[in-house]
Amino acid sequence: MERDLSLIETWAWAIVWQKMEGSGMKHVSQHSDDADSSEMERAAAIAADSHEPHGESQLLADLIRRSAEGNAALMRGDVSSYRAFIPHSDDFVLMSPFGGAPTHAADYTPERLDAMGRFFKNGTFKQEIVQSYATADMAALVTIERAHVEVGDLPAQDWALRVTLIYRRDGPNWRLVHRHADPLVHGVTLEQAADLAHAAPTPGQEG
Repeated sequence: MERDLSLIETWAWAIVWQKMEGSGMKHVSQHSDDADSSEMERAAAIAADSHEPHGESQLLADLIRRSAEGNAALMRGDVSSYRAFIPHSDDFVLMSPFGGAPTHAADYTPERLDAMGRFFKNGTFKQEIVQSYATADMAALVTIERAHVEVGDLPAQDWALRVTLIYRRDGPNWRLVHRHADPLVHGVTLEQAADLAHAAPTPGQEG
């Protein structure tokens, strides 16, 4: 039974992704202008603090804090604050928990960002740090993300992800260059992993 539930949970992510791409995003985030303004100001203050010269441990503490604050905002549907806390690089690449082709920075049009804000609603977020690394110009966070959130047309439920975040220094700023997430916190069997890993046909080789 536990193995069956793990497979069901994994495939649930694929179903949610399909809803996000095709349902029209019926949920709309509900926040007051004052709350959004306060969140944006706090994001700017945290981001500004991380620009100051400091040691590796303080840098990681700042990035961990910004990552948690930004993703918490996203789970509430507040994309503006998410982007303020976690600015993306021009060459940002996302490997989402739903699989499929990687998403690039150019894919995040204003329409897509608006859709993200409608996709998540009334969520709470916790971030567990598994490991963190930093050099003068790069930093990596390995985390478990746990959210309780309404996603698409689904009722509020728990979501857990294994996540790797890569940040790169950009002048005085730090920007997210890569996010890789998967829903395999609870694990699957070898047979289930094999089913999930069946590769899609490459272009020109279908059929």
